[in-house]
Amino acid sequence: MSPLQRLATLLGGLLIGTPLWADQIDAEHYGYPLANPFEATIVTTPPELRPALPADADIDQADYQLNLRPEREFEVPGNFWPVTKLRYRLARQDGRAPLMFIIAGTGGHYAGSTMEYLKKLYYGAGYHVVQLSSPSSYDFMTAASRFATPGYTPDDADDLYRVMQAVRAQHPELAINAFNLTGFSLGALQAAFVSHLDETRRSFNFKRVLLLNPPVNLYTSISNLDRLVQTRVKGIDNSTTFYELMLGKLTRYFQAKGHIDLDEAVLYDFQQSKEQLSDEQMAMLIGTVFRFASADIVFTSDLINRRGLITPVGVPIDEGTSLTPFFKLALQCDFDCYITEHLIPMWRARYDGSSLTELVRQVSLYALEDYLAQSDKIAVMHNADDLILGAGDLGFLRRTLGDRLTVYPRGGHGGNLNYRVNSDAILEFFRG
Repeated sequence: MSPLQRLATLLGGLLIGTPLWADQIDAEHYGYPLANPFEATIVTTPPELRPALPADADIDQADYQLNLRPEREFEVPGNFWPVTKLRYRLARQDGRAPLMFIIAGTGGHYAGSTMEYLKKLYYGAGYHVVQLSSPSSYDFMTAASRFATPGYTPDDADDLYRVMQAVRAQHPELAINAFNLTGFSLGALQAAFVSHLDETRRSFNFKRVLLLNPPVNLYTSISNLDRLVQTRVKGIDNSTTFYELMLGKLTRYFQAKGHIDLDEAVLYDFQQSKEQLSDEQMAMLIGTVFRFASADIVFTSDLINRRGLITPVGVPIDEGTSLTPFFKLALQCDFDCYITEHLIPMWRARYDGSSLTELVRQVSLYALEDYLAQSDKIAVMHNADDLILGAGDLGFLRRTLGDRLTVYPRGGHGGNLNYRVNSDAILEFFRG
């Protein structure tokens, strides 16, 4: 059994035996070159296959901030002072244009690489663009979240909606002729809930909503990523950690190249070098990135809510306090730990919730099945080999969305977003 097959088994068969739908795009005609979903997730698309995008200098953009939770300035230690006001980025066209809201993925910052790519794609097509951090990012949790316990999607969507309303109110002079919405990964799931919320609140009346690589069952998706951290990596003895192995590979690569600029193009080149990562190492890298994002959520949620599970209640924490010991403790709390110790207690206390099964349904796309089936303005683009999918997820999307679902045969988790075929399809959907 190959390493890739072993990892597929570890993930419950996600990468083998995936059903091929009649209208799924054929891999040969699709042309995306990376068949390994781990590699695609990390390095994305070879540079020569990406779309032409406007340069930063050609974009009229600026960062702004909102003071949505002024009480947090007194509730959190000085270490957090830069994020007690929520920052976002607005790129504006010269004149009237449609506006695109973009929601980042798990733990994602509004200026992350995926967000910057999507901004340039939409801006080049004539949209005003607003980039929003994920409700699971520490800056959003601190500056905009009412309960600072992300994961209950209806609450996350409500917080996002309030932010979007505040953004619009902050720029009354911006000439807008339509509102659109998109999100990536966890941000795509939240975009669906935001769109549903807007059907009653009617602040935006979104014309089109596109979900890019959303989790269908949130618990399944995050559990898949959590399990990647447990992957066994060959070539690591008892005295060498995975992080030391990774650092050694990257150091040797950068010494040979003579520069450090860790973007997708460099990662693609890295995978073509002799230092390239094995399948197990790539899986561990993806899982590790997610675990660090989870630790941020655990630490920040515990600190703001004074739960005392990570940061002891009553122990003074100020801008001179080292947060490293607390973050190390947060790294030991995986997703199941976060659900059990943080999310479920909050949910039960506020909403009289009961079982984990009930919670999982309320926070996933299953809760919006009827709405998704009836709303023609919503579409989903996904990949058959996406690491966050579980058994039956694509089947649910197919039954619910019909021809508003596009399934690409390759790309891992969002690795093909910057492939020209995908970028053309994304823009075509919003032109419709």
